[in-house]
Amino acid sequence: MIIQRLSFLLLLAVSSLRAETPKPFASTLQPYVDDKVLAGAVTLVVDKDKVLDVTTVGWADVAARKPMTQDAMFWIASMSKPITATAFMMLVDEGKVSLDDPVEKYLPEFKGQMVVAEKDAEHVLLKKPKHPITVRNVLSHTSGLPFKSAVENPTLDMLPLRVAVLSYAAQPLDFEPDTKYRYSNAGINTAARIIEVISGMSYEDFMQQRLFDPLGMKDTTFWPSEAQEKRIALSYKPNTDKTDIEAVPVSQLHYPLHEHIRQPMPAGGLYSTAADVARFCQMLLNGGQLHGRRYISEAALKQLQTRQTAEGLTAYSLGYSLNGTAFGHGGAHATNMTIDYGKGIAMVFMVQHTGGWRTDDGKNIGARFLKEAAARFGKP
Repeated sequence: MIIQRLSFLLLLAVSSLRAETPKPFASTLQPYVDDKVLAGAVTLVVDKDKVLDVTTVGWADVAARKPMTQDAMFWIASMSKPITATAFMMLVDEGKVSLDDPVEKYLPEFKGQMVVAEKDAEHVLLKKPKHPITVRNVLSHTSGLPFKSAVENPTLDMLPLRVAVLSYAAQPLDFEPDTKYRYSNAGINTAARIIEVISGMSYEDFMQQRLFDPLGMKDTTFWPSEAQEKRIALSYKPNTDKTDIEAVPVSQLHYPLHEHIRQPMPAGGLYSTAADVARFCQMLLNGGQLHGRRYISEAALKQLQTRQTAEGLTAYSLGYSLNGTAFGHGGAHATNMTIDYGKGIAMVFMVQHTGGWRTDDGKNIGARFLKEAAARFGKP
């Protein structure tokens, strides 16, 4: 594992030393930095075997003139969802859980959960749902659970997972399972709680021991250490009159980040680096295995690549957004990972930006990178 990790880092280092070769994405991204639309970015492209490109532009901290570096850390937010879903599929592979099992089989607090039939300012009428919510429902945002519960305030990372999930079970579903798609942190968090019940491990320990450690994702964590905190790229938003960008804290999280009073948030709590995310993506590009170790079966991977939502709803699998031959996910502060098995590459886009864009073209930054990366490095 050490040799594999050193080889990966060496590829990154070699990439960074090729100063004589213009970076293919710097010319695309740097103008956004110069125009004060974006603070900075790290982009990384891999195929099954190697790093094809790593590019850094701009600043991790604009005011301090701290350059963006390859090892900068980012809040990857909802990119935590597909990582959690992939870990869940390990238990499916082991025959310990089925995607069509009712959630209440593992979490009895969900027994008897009702669904809203009518609701207005004067009354709420509940009825029994046509079927209890399933594991597939909570992983595909089709359960009827809310985005979050009312007790998850003022931030999303202060309740123990067991307590947060109890709060979801205590309220009725907002719609019949399967009939709608509604983005739900509560659903992914519920799946993570099932991981705990089945494995007998805490969610965070399961992720560390079964995924992060063996993959060599040494900078992927819910609790950046004080040393890692120094590498975190600040988040930015446009200022009030949209003449510049200004630094902002992550409002969904409690500070300081290294304090373990905070709780792991399966649906959106991870910090990571471009290199760590790329290793995760390489594992998926290699059919669920990397460097001789299998993490999930090809059948499990196929489920992650397959649409689970009904026609007419948002195309989503189990923790992953879908787009043609690509699957992946974005994060609240504009990070993105896209694994395109048709093109044979994975693309990682790491920025920290929220609150809209200073210019209309700003919203196209990530899409431009993905398009150019696919054209330059992807299979025809």
